[in-house]
Amino acid sequence: MNFNKCLYNIGEQLGSDELASLKFLSLDYIPQKKQEPIKDALMLFQRLQEKRMLEESNLSFLKELLFRINRLDLLFKYLHTSREEMEQELQTPGRAQISPYRVMLFQISEDVTTSELRCFKFLLSQEISRCKVDDDMNLFDIFIEMEKRVILGENNLDILKKICDQINKSLLKKITDYEELSREALSKTFSDLHFEIVNFKDSTAKTICEVLETYQKMDHNNKDCFICCILSHGDKGIIYGSDGQEAPIYELTSYFTGSMCPSLAGKPKIFFIQACQGEKYQKGIAVETDSEQKEAYLEMDSSLQKRYIPDEADFLLGMATVNNCVSYRNPMEGTWYIQSLCQSLRERCPKGEDILTILTDVNFEVSNKDDKKNMGKQMPQPTFTLRKKLIFPLN
Repeated sequence: MNFNKCLYNIGEQLGSDELASLKFLSLDYIPQKKQEPIKDALMLFQRLQEKRMLEESNLSFLKELLFRINRLDLLFKYLHTSREEMEQELQTPGRAQISPYRVMLFQISEDVTTSELRCFKFLLSQEISRCKVDDDMNLFDIFIEMEKRVILGENNLDILKKICDQINKSLLKKITDYEELSREALSKTFSDLHFEIVNFKDSTAKTICEVLETYQKMDHNNKDCFICCILSHGDKGIIYGSDGQEAPIYELTSYFTGSMCPSLAGKPKIFFIQACQGEKYQKGIAVETDSEQKEAYLEMDSSLQKRYIPDEADFLLGMATVNNCVSYRNPMEGTWYIQSLCQSLRERCPKGEDILTILTDVNFEVSNKDDKKNMGKQMPQPTFTLRKKLIFPLN
């Protein structure tokens, strides 16, 4: 069938609600301002063609759109693709083009009832007094308004979680499932490296301290290494608990000094912390080099050592970003830092590379990523007092 005829036939069978869904799922490629003139599916297809997201030789994005809105009949009839083929395609890393964040919001909108939508509007107006919610707004409109006011985003889900928790806990589960990407990657990676894995979710600042105090008092004589990974929000020198209270990073690491935890004395104590350390966007600069090789060393700022880790041997702290700056999340895979860390550990531990060499690679990989919207960069920051090379054997 002719390409344009195919698009016409598909467009003719999509209703206004389905068009709204397609527009929302396309927001990462067509900004809301440029979506305002779009009144039918054919206009949307035209905009997608202009963005080169829809071409005769590449129908993958259109297929994904139809799959997400559950128009499997159109997907099969005109694009000759089954549900099973799409499910298999989207499970392949890097193939999905609609971000899990956008899909998660769409799924919430699909499950919200009319009465729950009224509750959502009321609770949002109570939560954010400046956020004007009109009676005729649907949930897509509300999400877009929240994004405009920077109270909703890939790394900013607290208000949405609070409202969904009050309305319907099954809606909250969709958000927590979305947030699990980085935690699952860490669990799988360190399990493969023969670590015993224990997860703690949605912990208050007090609970975080209590958990670490519990591990401080354990007998680690038969263990070789202790690793603590914390995924949260944060600011300079602190991380936030689920209750919004602060937990100083130095206090968390100090539970495991030689005097406080004798059974870990002389053994590596490692902390990986995924959290912003401020609100600034780190900027990149153009550099020239006469070599394509990566720098094979790590710099350590002594002032940071004093601020974050105890003044004694065998500590390593891996921070997702430098002081005062934000950290980023990949909508497809999770946070830049944790995903790069896990990937580098999986690829380089079998080669016998030590942890500092691996963290150098993580720095390189993360620093090469770009936040095109804010022209931002991210540079992880390791701080350490290790006395020997630390290698994680697979066997």
